[in-house]
Amino acid sequence: MITRKEPPYPIALPYTDIIYDVSDRIATITINRPKTLNAMTQHTIYELEHAFDAAEKDRNVGVIVLTGSGERAFCSGGDVNWEHDEGSEREHYDLNRIVVDCSKAVIARVNGYAIGGGNHLAYFCDITIAAEHAIFGQNGPRIGSPAGGYMVSHSANILGHKRAREMWLLCRRYTAAQMLDWGMVNAVVPLKDLDAEVRKWADELLAISPTCMKIVKASMRNHMDHVMETEMLDIVARVAPGYFQTGEQKEGTGAFLEKRKPNFDPFR
Repeated sequence: MITRKEPPYPIALPYTDIIYDVSDRIATITINRPKTLNAMTQHTIYELEHAFDAAEKDRNVGVIVLTGSGERAFCSGGDVNWEHDEGSEREHYDLNRIVVDCSKAVIARVNGYAIGGGNHLAYFCDITIAAEHAIFGQNGPRIGSPAGGYMVSHSANILGHKRAREMWLLCRRYTAAQMLDWGMVNAVVPLKDLDAEVRKWADELLAISPTCMKIVKASMRNHMDHVMETEMLDIVARVAPGYFQTGEQKEGTGAFLEKRKPNFDPFR
């Protein structure tokens, strides 16, 4: 069962940042901010959570597909302008947890860049299918964005600790073929075949018992319980109290926006 925190304002339909469509028992949730490579603001996150909740409650939906609009990006993570202006201290983000808690299978249709929040969304989904040109990777430490807690630690369940540490500490970029080899992606196909491949996997999932699917997903969730207990802000408060007042995040995001190398020396 999905449990989520309601936004401080009502989510109005139609959505502004995403597209929600249900057809042939498949709910497709599309992040629709192509000018920012489908980067997310807090409002985007609230709309995504609302759409997942709607799909969970809809008895006509058996499989959920998460993707991004266009051919360049699945999701490039948090919108850096938003993070620079508002920071992560007040961020509400239950989306990965909602994907895990959803009783229905969730397929990530990765049609391009899956960076930062887009990357960990890809590995939290049950199945990840990528176009050949897709690029994966984290960005948080590079721009001073303190991703932490379960969204980081779960990557070790997927990749193993050495690969997960490499991905998160070095913020390198990885091809879809590399991620297939590492076990983060289930299938890689040419972009022209992406929809057909997603449909093939969705049809297989729709053919199985929905109750057994709930049981399997709940069993996987049980395995993750010790990981999912830890929130990002809890880790930040314990390891780096007062982080958001130091200016380190502002330096990281400011350098990114100004297209320069950040100077983190004063914060060492």
